Amino acid sequence: MTFDTLRSDTKAQMVLGLLSGIVFGFLLQKGGVTEYGVIIGQLLLTDFTVVKVMLSAVLVGMIGVYTLKWMGLANLHYKVGSVGSTIIGGLIFGAGFGILGYCPGTAAGAVGSGAMDAAIGMIGIAIGAGIFARLYPRLNRSILNKGIFPAETIPELVGIRSEVLAVGIVAVLVAGILYLLHAVGL
Repeated sequence: MTFDTLRSDTKAQMVLGLLSGIVFGFLLQKGGVTEYGVIIGQLLLTDFTVVKVMLSAVLVGMIGVYTLKWMGLANLHYKVGSVGSTIIGGLIFGAGFGILGYCPGTAAGAVGSGAMDAAIGMIGIAIGAGIFARLYPRLNRSILNKGIFPAETIPELVGIRSEVLAVGIVAVLVAGILYLLHAVGL
């Protein structure tokens, strides 16, 4: 592979990523999950729109990723996780979600819809990301690598082929979506 080929592939990947992000944001907005009231309704367990949309996104994404892998068009790369990084990530995500009322994806979609509160929140997300990047070397030497997980992936941890586990998860997700749509009347 030549440098020019690598560079053109990178450009294509960036364009594809941008287009995918625009489509995802559009679908979030059309699904109603960029509205503050819908997200608060999810947190209060009175509106399950967010769960339905996100379960659907996970389902489509999982099928898409494993299809691309099966066709030889994608390689999966894993980063080892740890208890420390999970706790830090959860605290940062939870604090931001609690303060802003949006998760990062829905905040970006809300900005695209013209929500000024989300725009201010996105500035906060950028500042927070900068602070984390600045602290990362120190955090990486200390807490982020505490309690390294014994396997890189859940299939490795439970000793099941990833494709088999993916089929099981797809079945559970479809059942969950159907339950939310019909049994709960959502």
